[in-house]
Amino acid sequence: MDFVAIDVETANPDIASICQIGVVCFDNGSLISEWQSMVDPEDYFDYWNTSIHGITDADVRGAPTLAQLFPELQRMLEGNVVACHTLFDRLALNRAAEKYSLPELDCSWLDTAKVVRRTWTEYSRKGYGIANMARMLNISFDHHVAVEDARVAGQVLLHAIAQTGLSVQDWLLRTEQPIGQGSFRRIAREGNPDGPLWGEVIVFTGALSTPRKVAAELSAQVGCTVAESVNNYTTILVVGDINLRQLAGQKSSKHRKAEELIAKGQPIRILRESDFVCLVGLQ
Repeated sequence: MDFVAIDVETANPDIASICQIGVVCFDNGSLISEWQSMVDPEDYFDYWNTSIHGITDADVRGAPTLAQLFPELQRMLEGNVVACHTLFDRLALNRAAEKYSLPELDCSWLDTAKVVRRTWTEYSRKGYGIANMARMLNISFDHHVAVEDARVAGQVLLHAIAQTGLSVQDWLLRTEQPIGQGSFRRIAREGNPDGPLWGEVIVFTGALSTPRKVAAELSAQVGCTVAESVNNYTTILVVGDINLRQLAGQKSSKHRKAEELIAKGQPIRILRESDFVCLVGLQ
């Protein structure tokens, strides 16, 4: 049961804008070390991101960049099984590595959200977010602090191992298999129930380089339900690749609606189109 868990926080909707990283190491089922660092994203801080994690430009002033921290990340992660809750942390590290022309980390990634969906049937469709699982398993933590979120992801994995008897290596195989035969009905425009992003509800806005129909099909293949408008069920908003710094006052109605719902506590993730395409590619 040896593995490493990781979580990152980002400064703005560009998923490469990592401003905090947390890494927690587990050995034989026990937490043995925690490491966290602020990161200078060399980028701006968006109000909506700061409202979630509380990190500001002042907090990262003088902090190392991702490029400067990369050797330490390689030491901790490479050659290990690395757990993260959903693939967004993995995507963020990949995109940040691209930003600095660094290689991808050589490790085996394990999505603990996929583990949850295959361990507890009541959470196979929804409710498998990190905060909800912490409540269910009576794990106390300070949400949106990177090292805390990483610790919970690791503890969720340990609970799943205890529940199922599957090892970490078993889970690397199990998460690539279907959740269960006949668990869900396949209906038009609903996502593939065996897709890794099943349960996400995605909406597109802005000028996309990919035809909307193609983007919708890609989303459905990886499990997303595609919706036309932003509402209380939306979990992902994909914005066409334009300089997000220049969107103030020119954001689409969907973008503004998503930010209003985020302000009320709804967990909507806003992604650039290129990040969405890269996320689909990771599947």
